[in-house]
Amino acid sequence: MQLNLTKPICFFDLETTGINITNDRIVEISILKVHPNGKEETYTQRVNPTIPIPPHVTLVHGISDEDVVDKPTFKEISKEVHNMIKDSDLGGFNSNRFDIPLLAEEMLRADLDFDMKNRQSVDVQTIFHKMEKRTLSAAYKFYCDKNLDDAHSAEADTLATYEVLKSQLDRYDELENDTSFLAEFSSRKKFADFAGFIAYDKDGQECFSFGKHKGKRVTEVLETEPGYFGWLLNADFPLYTKKVLTAIKLRGFNNKLF
Repeated sequence: MQLNLTKPICFFDLETTGINITNDRIVEISILKVHPNGKEETYTQRVNPTIPIPPHVTLVHGISDEDVVDKPTFKEISKEVHNMIKDSDLGGFNSNRFDIPLLAEEMLRADLDFDMKNRQSVDVQTIFHKMEKRTLSAAYKFYCDKNLDDAHSAEADTLATYEVLKSQLDRYDELENDTSFLAEFSSRKKFADFAGFIAYDKDGQECFSFGKHKGKRVTEVLETEPGYFGWLLNADFPLYTKKVLTAIKLRGFNNKLF
């Protein structure tokens, strides 16, 4: 089954220096862009993360410091990546919780704006876990009857993710061949930021999901305790979380003016 698309979707996978969204960096990125007419574009690039790759991480994806020492930094390729994904929805395997948040951090560090306001995200892992509860290699074997021989290669994982989603659509009648449906189905609890520090309450208002103000609306906290905003901006929170907080604060300020 081919995807029924109204706009392009970019499936992508990252190999990184670790799993900390705030501090770790990309060492390889692979993108498969699928257009509504079925045309496909690919982009794969190793990246100098500018920080050491821990040996135990190299054992996972096989990429060492020596492999990327002469590669471009993410900032140097950021415009290429941005131009490829700027008009597209995004898809991946565990992408909602890891790849998209980490990509957002890298984009913001490269001084390129990044948000998900006008795009959907389809997390194939979430669909898989809801349906079968397994790993990408098992999913590839289960849905496509193929062995993922190059697991943890960004390009192999990206292509496998795309094939798994198409096979999921063939297998499950309850899945609609529609990006909006797949994005909703593959989403978990709704958050305003990627890292899960700012959730939505039952009325759709942003609220803190951590700390002493957990469950309280962000607008109310920033109004009654303005110093908390400064603390958040100076603390070790992801750049995208800080961007969302700033937007909420500015929205409140503009509402007062008008």
